[in-house]
Amino acid sequence: MIADGAIDLAGFGQPFISNPDLVARLRHGWPLAEPDRETYYGGAAKGFIDYPAFENA
Repeated sequence: MIADGAIDLAGFGQPFISNPDLVARLRHGWPLAEPDRETYYGGAAKGFIDYPAFENA
């Protein structure tokens, strides 16, 4: 979309919270983890830095 001139910047804030390995997931077509919005910015690690990286079974 950037190359086509449709947008100037792509933002991935929320997907990065629940997918610390977002770039690898997008590159490899791996599924994205569902975010738990109820735990966003609650002052603790739960829901902010506790999402695991994708593990291909």
